Amino acid sequence: MERFLPTTKKEMQQRGWEEVDFVYVTGDAYVDHPSFGSAIIGRLLERYGYRVGMIPQPDWRKKESIQIFGEPRLGFLVTAGNMDSMVNHYTVSKKHRQKDAYSPGGEMGLRPDRAVIVYSNLIRQSYKEVPVILGGIEASLRRLSHYDYWDDKVRRSVLMDSGADIISYGMGEHSIIEIAEALNSGIPVNEITYIAGTVFKTKDLSRVYEPVVLPDFETVQKNKETYAKSFALQYKNTDPYTAHVMAESYGAKGYVVQNPPAKPLSQEEMDDIYNLPYTGEYHPMYRAKGGIPALEEVKFSLTSNRGCFGGCSFCALTFHQGRILQTRSHESLIKEAEKMTKDKDFKGYIHDVGGPTADFRTPSCKKQLTKGVCRDRQCLFPSPCKNLTVDHTDYVELLKKLRSLPGVKKVFIRSGVRFDYVVADRDKTFLKELVQHHVSGQLRVAPEHVSDEVLRFMGKPPHRVYEEFLREYGKANGETGKKQYAVPYFMSSHPGCTMKEAVKLAEYVRDLGFTPEQVQDFYPTPSTLSTCMYYTGIHPITGEKVYVPKNPHEKAVQRALMQYKNPANRALVLEGLKMAGRMDLVGYDRKCLLRPDKKETSLKEHNGKSRNVTAEKSGRKKKTIRNVHGKKKRA
Repeated sequence: MERFLPTTKKEMQQRGWEEVDFVYVTGDAYVDHPSFGSAIIGRLLERYGYRVGMIPQPDWRKKESIQIFGEPRLGFLVTAGNMDSMVNHYTVSKKHRQKDAYSPGGEMGLRPDRAVIVYSNLIRQSYKEVPVILGGIEASLRRLSHYDYWDDKVRRSVLMDSGADIISYGMGEHSIIEIAEALNSGIPVNEITYIAGTVFKTKDLSRVYEPVVLPDFETVQKNKETYAKSFALQYKNTDPYTAHVMAESYGAKGYVVQNPPAKPLSQEEMDDIYNLPYTGEYHPMYRAKGGIPALEEVKFSLTSNRGCFGGCSFCALTFHQGRILQTRSHESLIKEAEKMTKDKDFKGYIHDVGGPTADFRTPSCKKQLTKGVCRDRQCLFPSPCKNLTVDHTDYVELLKKLRSLPGVKKVFIRSGVRFDYVVADRDKTFLKELVQHHVSGQLRVAPEHVSDEVLRFMGKPPHRVYEEFLREYGKANGETGKKQYAVPYFMSSHPGCTMKEAVKLAEYVRDLGFTPEQVQDFYPTPSTLSTCMYYTGIHPITGEKVYVPKNPHEKAVQRALMQYKNPANRALVLEGLKMAGRMDLVGYDRKCLLRPDKKETSLKEHNGKSRNVTAEKSGRKKKTIRNVHGKKKRA
């Protein structure tokens, strides 16, 4: 069992430990694979000589569940897991999900809502003074005041509600080691205020150097315009080279202070992180329940990069991984792939080689590595920056090396290619390689919408760019003798999408000749530009007013329009067409979305026949009268 970090006191003692330095509490099951944040941080601390005990999915109703190892020497590390616990539990319509892919056998209900808050308060019931450090996606994106979709209000920084001392935000490798070394050297946790990539609490700002003071919490909670302005300041301070320290007041309770993000990892550091001694497996305690479903999705995939300069408004990567691209070396990835081929369950297929965006392998421009990203513009939106480096050469070479490995039959790309980046590349070698070797019948791409107005609010390129990609993709298929299709992802109810735009999207789906099996309704998750627009009705960067479809029924109508062929959606689709003034799309023309209802048609025909009969009778009666009274009456 020493292949895994200890999960019980017995396992700890078997290692000859009398205590642990850190207790790691996580809302996920324990999976020792680098796609799981707790595995990376646990193994990294181990690499630096710290003893870490894992408590995965403790029973939050019993304080004994976090007392397994006793009081740690240095502190508790707390994360909700790889997903925000609220997103993990609820659909966009706020209904309970049935399965949790990060729990044994997919069982739901093994973590609480707002997990980092609940776990931290549980710890405080037993250990009043021990340092508590929050990390992971839930804490990172709730580090300052934030709109909470599930409560439909602005909530405080998670530090204020959890009783924790520090947040290690972002990916956390740099900051967690600095925190550990500070605690190990005897520095009190309330004096650890200087580490990049952290958020802390303080009574006043006397020890904070030249902070940007954000609007206070009470104001942003009450005033949407102020909230939008505060969010814009936060958004413009997400780069490690240009960001300022930011402080947010909570009145008598003091301030929450955010230090600038940690510097991106170098390629050597990335390689080192992924070369730690992971088993690549879930803990054996889950075997009886069939393991952890989430591992199946990533077990035979390779993470080649981090960060994304795509800048989609509905994505939180800017706040979490950042816009500066970080990559692993070919040697590191090949070494992991070779290890993968020796796994008894490997069938010859590498499922993915990518990251947030698969085909990003270089920073968008050279200046980012020393001066950071631009504060006032995006790299790809609304059009590619003139300084953008568009180069797939390194990615093509990597893919060639991987598919030539003994035991590898096929290398897929499933984490998605950025189609506008492909179009911007004048050298079409990558597109040909993609079509020839890395697609299995269908390529999934994410144009998200067809209305340029909606795409502008999404931070996506105009629709004509996607159309150009389709032409190039079709040409590449033709040249390689392939018959493969592009399967687009679309999103309904994004801020800016009126019923008119929703119908336009439905018409595009009609012309494609297929019905999407699943439709993604916009989900307002913490710390995205789109979520700020959803809550305030204001674009925080431009200040312009934005139409927001919030009513659940209206959102259901927009969603139904994309699946207009489903008979169950007929009433909603008809309502949407009426709302958009597009009843011309009800009829028998091939461009129509709906055929007239048979009952309505029968009734209309019946009513029509009745009126005709009456008219005929009336006509005959009049004619008779005219005949009786002669020409004078007829005149």
